[in-house]
Amino acid sequence: MSEENLRKDAARNRERLLAAGREVFARRGLSATLNDVAHHAGVGVGTAYRRFANKEQLIDAIAVQQTDELEAILHEALAEEDGGAGLELYLERSLAVQTRDRGMAQILSGRHLRTEQHDEDRRRLAPLVDEVAERARRDGALREDVTGTDLILLQVALTSVADVVEEGAPISGREDLPELYRRYLRIVLDGLRAEPAGTSPLPVPPLTVQQTHDLLGRPRPEPA
Repeated sequence: MSEENLRKDAARNRERLLAAGREVFARRGLSATLNDVAHHAGVGVGTAYRRFANKEQLIDAIAVQQTDELEAILHEALAEEDGGAGLELYLERSLAVQTRDRGMAQILSGRHLRTEQHDEDRRRLAPLVDEVAERARRDGALREDVTGTDLILLQVALTSVADVVEEGAPISGREDLPELYRRYLRIVLDGLRAEPAGTSPLPVPPLTVQQTHDLLGRPRPEPA
């Protein structure tokens, strides 16, 4: 095989591993191993370790992709004429991505990144989040005492709801559980308003006491 073909083959394997890593980490979180990713990608473990020396290098590469996606969402939010609409777009779109992708949520919490990558994410994203918050405050859609950092930590809190749903046992008759976080997002959005304007309809019904007990008390069965 020519050197050019070898380079192309290496690039294809790297892209396959990145795609597989996102799928595996999205479903299982960052406890999955590089071996798990290699098997999902359909490449040999040796090939995986030639492209990424360890799992942390793969996580860093995925984090760059995720930062690109979140930056695009933030720019869409800032393109909205109304600051309140931009704020809602940012939170809804960002949380929709994070709740589908457990790996992304864990990466964005900052606990699974090298300091350099975490600092780079802050450099790229924090000014945009601050601008979303500033525009919403200026347009009277956000409390004056709420900042961009509040928006980040509220997302960390709301993604934990998705984690509880993912890790808990299924509840009969509640196929809407993956959307449960949206109920609490609407409650949060109402609370973030600068001026009370009534309450929004909640998109997902509440859990009963028994359903909450079952969800929190019984782990999801391991797949066969």
